[in-house]
Amino acid sequence: MRKIAMKTPLVEMDGDEMTRILWKYIKDELLLPFIDLKTEYYDLGLQYRNETNDQVTIDSANATKKYGVAVKCATITPNAARMTEYNLKEMWKSPNGTIRAMLDGTVFRTPIVVKGIEPCVKNWEKPITLARHAYGDVYKNTEIIVPGEGTAELVFRAKDGTVISETIHEFNGPGIIQGIHNTKKSIESFARACFNYALDTKQDLWFATKDTISKKYDHTFKDVMQDIFDNEYKAKFDETGIVYFYTLIDDAVARVMKAKGGFIWACKNYDGDVMSDMVSSAFGSLAMMTSVLVSPNGDYEYEAAHGTVQRHYYKHLAGEETSTNSVATIFAWTGALRKRGELDGLKDLQSFADKLEKATLETIEEGKMTKDLALITSLENVQVLNSLGFIQAIRQKLEESL
Repeated sequence: MRKIAMKTPLVEMDGDEMTRILWKYIKDELLLPFIDLKTEYYDLGLQYRNETNDQVTIDSANATKKYGVAVKCATITPNAARMTEYNLKEMWKSPNGTIRAMLDGTVFRTPIVVKGIEPCVKNWEKPITLARHAYGDVYKNTEIIVPGEGTAELVFRAKDGTVISETIHEFNGPGIIQGIHNTKKSIESFARACFNYALDTKQDLWFATKDTISKKYDHTFKDVMQDIFDNEYKAKFDETGIVYFYTLIDDAVARVMKAKGGFIWACKNYDGDVMSDMVSSAFGSLAMMTSVLVSPNGDYEYEAAHGTVQRHYYKHLAGEETSTNSVATIFAWTGALRKRGELDGLKDLQSFADKLEKATLETIEEGKMTKDLALITSLENVQVLNSLGFIQAIRQKLEESL
């Protein structure tokens, strides 16, 4: 059959460990046989990031700004053990954190719902989308190990010479200090991204922080969100028939557990990181969660919400069979291809993305799945496939639809 043509390249960001293996399987089995795939390739594997002093990550983010759509494989954020394992020059920062900061984007994560995988929270009937502010806070922090007795201060020196200072703590012995920051510009971008996404998907939008305790930091988020909503979006929300409201994060957690789903839950950076893992796990599996970073300029970066599946990678290296769930990584590719097709006016590319997603879900619903899903499915007499076998089963289903 004739391969589907592309006009503009996708930015392709390769990754690490088992997800890097799945990445190649997906391209070889599900993409290259059907699409004349155009990508600008960047190797974000930890070894090459180390070789380039992480310049490759910066280059990939700039390429995303150039082409508008990227697809990213899961990558390692190194810790002390990784420093030794990979003989790193330094403990390189999270590639996701670097890319998010450069694009000033908001991350939207949504569980992939499929028949036979019921949520742990029985009243959840529709997906819950997590909107995560993707700049600053603990991911751009500065930390100090306090060696002993002394005074910790928070100091801001304005360009005009004005100094604002607050005492953080009088230490009587060793301790720790953490400084975090955010910018009003980034919070405004986050607000507009959330409101626009809610309007595009016609879903209610919740926003939650802890402004009763953080009366300046978190309260600023609350005030900026409300000001932009009142001045720019309230009429559009009323017209669309959706609502926006703010609540404390304690209340939001309780309400989410009793809700039916079908809404967007906007969170600050760390809250969104943790809560998206909770929601994806409760819906079935961390490997069943889509993630897209949306910038204020309309740039999109698609990826799976999970990590590099290190344990399976070591099994793979030892020659053992693995049964690793590739669904979220497949959906990262389909999301990017669909958006590329939408921006370039390529209906057949958009249709292909839809058919690949449908084939993936139908494969699971027919009882062919990876081990993680087989352990939680309500379907009977399921067939557990290995990592490549699952992708090949999807290919067979896809070929039928094409």
